[in-house]
Amino acid sequence: MNITLYTQDSCPPCQYIKNYFNEQNLPFTEKNIKHSAYRQEMMEMDAFSTPLIIINGEVLRSVDMDRIEALIHE
Repeated sequence: MNITLYTQDSCPPCQYIKNYFNEQNLPFTEKNIKHSAYRQEMMEMDAFSTPLIIINGEVLRSVDMDRIEALIHE
């Protein structure tokens, strides 16, 4: 499983999803958009808010727990 999470500081939904992945023992790569390269990557995916979640190549632009659960249990 490959999970990438674009986040920013002071983002409650970002913290929620990070906690969720940690509780589920799911490894993920966090990319904080305070770094301009990560911000640019996110914008190239037509995403303009955090968290941006990518699970096995599927881009989720919101915290859709039903979809996240489905993807991590595939």
